[in-house]
Formats: sequence, C-alpha cells, structure tokens
Amino acid sequence: MSEQSSGPLLRTPLHALHVELGAKMVPFAGYDMPVQYPTGVLREHLHTRDKAGLFDVSHMGQAFFEGPDAIAALETLIPGDVAALADGQMRYTMLTDDKGCILDDLMVTRMSADRLFLVVNAGCKEDDYAHIQKKIGGRAKLTRREDRSLLALQGPAAATVLARIVPAVAQMNFMTALETTFDGVDAIITRSGYTGEDGYEISVPNESAVQVARRLLSQPDVLPIGLGARDSLRLEAGLCLYGHDIDTTTTPIEATLAWTISKRRRAEGGFPGAAIVQTQLADGPARKRVGIKPDGRAPAREGADVVDEHGAKIGTITSGGFGPSVEGPVAMGYVATAFAKIGTRVGLVVRGNTLPATVTAMPFAPHRYFKA
Repeated sequence: MSEQSSGPLLRTPLHALHVELGAKMVPFAGYDMPVQYPTGVLREHLHTRDKAGLFDVSHMGQAFFEGPDAIAALETLIPGDVAALADGQMRYTMLTDDKGCILDDLMVTRMSADRLFLVVNAGCKEDDYAHIQKKIGGRAKLTRREDRSLLALQGPAAATVLARIVPAVAQMNFMTALETTFDGVDAIITRSGYTGEDGYEISVPNESAVQVARRLLSQPDVLPIGLGARDSLRLEAGLCLYGHDIDTTTTPIEATLAWTISKRRRAEGGFPGAAIVQTQLADGPARKRVGIKPDGRAPAREGADVVDEHGAKIGTITSGGFGPSVEGPVAMGYVATAFAKIGTRVGLVVRGNTLPATVTAMPFAPHRYFKA
C-alpha cells in the first residue's frame, strides 16, 4: 500500500490527531499517513461497510480552474464531458497523453459556468498542475488550494451522520456538490468517495480540519479509518488505484473505463491520444482490466503472473488481497482480451505455485451510491 518518495515526509493538518488516536503512520505519496488505528484494518473495513468511517484524504491535490474558457480548455486535456455538467455536478475522468494513456485520474466538479473544482491524486499533483499550466497557457487560471484539507465520510450511516450537522446534504444526489458551512466553517461537500459506499468528501480550510474531524468522530457511528482499509474497500468496489491499476502504460479503454467517455467526446475527440482511444473503442483493445477471484483462501498480490491452462503468461495482477466483506481473496489485473470473458478459468502464479482462479465481474462488493 505504501507509495514511497524521497525527501522529508509532509504532514496533513490532521497529523497530530492521527497520532493522538494511536494510528500507525507510514509513508504514502510523500506524506506521513495513517495506515491503521488500534482497532485494526479488518474492523475498520467492516465498520465502514456497516456504519461510517472517516478518512483523511488531505494529501490529495485540490485546485480551482477558472475563466470563461475553463470548460473548453480542460476538455482539450481530458476525455470527460465537462460541458454536459450542470452547476453542482461532478465527473470522474483522466488526463491522457498523446498515446491515449493515463497521466492521472481526477474528479472535476462544475461549480459554475466559469469555475471548476479539481481533485487530483497526491503522488501526481505536482506533475498534473505543471501539465495543465503548460498545455492550457492563458486560457484559464489554475489556483492550487493547499490551504484546504479534505476528509471523506463513507458508509451507509454517512448521510444520517452528516445531515445532523449540515441538513442539506440529505437531499444531495451521488456525484453532486454543495458549497455550504459546517458548524460555521466554509465547506465544499461532494457526495462521492472511494469505497463503493454512499458518502461524502468534505473540503474545509486547514485551520478548521481538526475541528471538523473531531465533530464527526464524536458521532457514535463514526470511526477513523486508515489507508489499509481504504485500499481493501476500493479493491472490493473494483476501483482503480493510480500507479497500480492505471498508469502511463494503460488507456481508458484497456482499463474498462470507456463509460467515462460520452458519445460526444467519442465522436469529436479533441483530447490527447483521441485517435488511439477511438480505434480501441471501435476495434477493442489487446488487453483488458478484469476482476479475478482465486479459488481457496490464498490471495494473489500485485505483480503476480496470470497464466492460461497451459501455463503461458496472459496477464498480470495489479491489485490483490483479502476482501473482508466478501470473506475471500479478490484481485484485478490485465489479461489478453481473449481471456477477459467472465467465467474464464486462469491460473495465478504465487510463490512459484499456480493457484486456480476465475475471471469475475466487478465490483466484488455491490456499489451502494445514493441515486434518487
């Protein structure tokens, strides 16, 4: 789970609170982050599925992208359809390169016709900001918001918990945003997250982050959750982790993310690598990201070879581990398209042994997003 980087580790505004709560801290994307609390990864995972978990995601990059041409300018860098968003709606998309491969995945929220809110991955944010600035030039203004923290409240009790403090969130739909206040604190709240559960991400000023976190943790259904459970939750939900399941060697089509590209963007193109993406949409890619369930109880980890019935390598595992909610091992990875059909039997090479497994539909645990 650890993503190492050189240099001294950065700390989020919630660092002292994590230590106070007994968190085990590890390096991740250049930050000193909590991987688990004394309750342990298994209980944190199951508590999030059953009630509500609070995650510190302040290491993520937050920025505003503003100007009359902001939407059109951003669409020159991403295959996502931002123009189709109404004010207060958000979209998952990715920055692509000239080969149609993924530089990063990100969330884009349309706050208004000339103001977008971007959330990018921690390990990519410096490169992302430089890339956007270089490619966009003076067409729109990118403003980094390092003065803001980001917390994620996830789980079936999240709406009840947050609505006690901010009643309006109960009426929000999945993938929408609200500018509001949280106990008098300026907040941007989106109904989104990275667990497959209903939940919210809450952006607040750094100086208010501890106040907001303590208020949420004071609720009986809420526990603090670390990176360990965050990873197992997103894996069960079939969600990609940048640098593992998607990177600069994978296209959105190979990653089975074609659903993020609207009919207009497919037809018009106009984003880096569009011709390659359009060709893969028409003809199919040579490989695909798939879900894989090993037989038995032994998990297959990232880097394990996927082989056919004759032992020939046909792919690689990119994420794998034990799924507490499904009570068994789960994995995802890339296989040659001929082997991507659900139900295909494959082998996973783990410590020199080939374990039987089956290509399986994702998500492994059902998504429970709130859609009115």
